[in-house]
Amino acid sequence: MGEQPIFSARAHVFQIDPSTKRNWIPASKHAVTVSFFYDANRNVYRIISVGGTKAIINCTVTPSMTFTKTSQKFGQWADSRANTVYGLGFATEQQLHQPISSTRDKFKEVKDAARLAREKSQDKELANTALTIAAPQDLADELQSPPVMCVNGPEDKLFRSQSADITLSSEKERIKKMLSEGSICEMNLEAELFTLQDSNSKLVAALHEANTNVEQWKKQLAAYQEETERLREQVAELEAHGGQGPSDLLKDELTQSLEELEALLKAKDEEIHILQSKKAEYHEMEHARDEAMHRLRETEMRNSELERRIQNTEQNLSNSLEDRDRVDTEIQRAIEILDIKIFDLNDLRQSLVKLIDK
Repeated sequence: MGEQPIFSARAHVFQIDPSTKRNWIPASKHAVTVSFFYDANRNVYRIISVGGTKAIINCTVTPSMTFTKTSQKFGQWADSRANTVYGLGFATEQQLHQPISSTRDKFKEVKDAARLAREKSQDKELANTALTIAAPQDLADELQSPPVMCVNGPEDKLFRSQSADITLSSEKERIKKMLSEGSICEMNLEAELFTLQDSNSKLVAALHEANTNVEQWKKQLAAYQEETERLREQVAELEAHGGQGPSDLLKDELTQSLEELEALLKAKDEEIHILQSKKAEYHEMEHARDEAMHRLRETEMRNSELERRIQNTEQNLSNSLEDRDRVDTEIQRAIEILDIKIFDLNDLRQSLVKLIDK
């Protein structure tokens, strides 16, 4: 039977930048068809999209994949086998394109079906894999426990102070979370900006075509006006030459020609009015694009500020750790000196006891 298509949608395809893992790279200049296929022989689901002669998406659906809807027109999922993240940007014309909710629901349905098929044949392998993954995590938790130092016995333990570590770690995690949210916002803005730029290019092409058509219509209108004037001159010449009006047949032909020209002129005026309204929409689209670019620049500035704060926090954390190690060294040295003094005092006490006994 081979692979059979089960669902299709048109969308703009993006891939995450492999160098930064933050920015989106358009994989297609225009909206392409993204299809879900099912292979009955291998019981495998795949997502395939072809742009021209090149496969833009060739992804096998696994139970661990998750389709995340990041905005009303954008969704994404990660492909660990290809070591990339795919993004789909949908247009706003709901009557021409499948909405993002249908794609998300179909993705969940296909993922659940793949999970069931995999659980039937690989239950034992999944259990072993889960144990293997869990063991390093437990070991990491043990390694992260705070160290202790024994001084003079099992009951005399000196715990390192953790208040500075907790404060700096919480501040670092909070800033990293803010930076992650800023990156997601930046990716959404870039996807919206790409959609606006695509719509802008379409409107520009339509306006150029409309301007060309207007020039052609103006030339045709001038030709029709010249033809009308020529016909009127012929009627006037016939009336003057014959001393009587033209025949009824010639009058009907001239009247019909004039009516056709007037109807054509009216239609051209309506088309010019429609093009002028589209020009207003084009200006609105340009304004929306400018706003999106402004918001993108603000997000980039905020991300730069957050990165600077993270670097400062890491530097402060490093300095605090060095200060703490230095204090620990001094405390250890003081303890050693104190142990020596205690030993000397003990010897002195024994000497005094012997002297008193004598």
